[in-house]
Amino acid sequence: MDPTQNRQHQEHRADDTGVLDDGAAALGLPELGQVPDALRDRLAGRAEAEGLVDVEYRILDSRFGELLVAATAVGVVRVAFATEDHDRVLVELAGSISPRILRAPGRTDAVTHQLTEYFEHRRQHFEVALDLQLVDGFRRQVVSQLPDIAYGTTESYGQVAQRAGNPRAARAVGSACSHNPLPLVLPCHRVVRGDGSIGQYLGGVEVKRALLELESAAGR
Repeated sequence: MDPTQNRQHQEHRADDTGVLDDGAAALGLPELGQVPDALRDRLAGRAEAEGLVDVEYRILDSRFGELLVAATAVGVVRVAFATEDHDRVLVELAGSISPRILRAPGRTDAVTHQLTEYFEHRRQHFEVALDLQLVDGFRRQVVSQLPDIAYGTTESYGQVAQRAGNPRAARAVGSACSHNPLPLVLPCHRVVRGDGSIGQYLGGVEVKRALLELESAAGR
């Protein structure tokens, strides 16, 4: 994205309703920040019904901080920790997918419910449709292998590289995990260094450690 486009996307960040300025304009609506929740929900439904929304998102409060969860009509496309800066993530989604982004539940209901179950030790596998358009090439091969790492266990970057068909690509696996658009759903926190040390994580090392402890505790 060139600097001019980036400035334009930053100018179209979500207001308090969660509707980007472009979405509001498409609906022919004035300022939406003051409308009641019920009316806002109806407007959101109207926007989706008229095909004016490409990405829906919500903010989920979790034991690991606020998570941004976004989905397209294909499936869940992004999960982001607060450390990734949700405003920046929305701008990136606007640039890489579409600026027609709406803060609304709808498409994210299932994954939000399953994430809550996961945090409460009631779910070990996610069963939701995924949209992997934000990752391609070898990185897509890597993240596609992650659900095969059993709940409560870990594998090294080298082991995952072997799974992905390139045993010498441990460093590339680390890069793929650091750019995983769907942490938790595609569990890159289960990938550690070959010496057993925990390695880095999108949500921070302490969150990675806490997630591994959560899964370990559930198995006891």
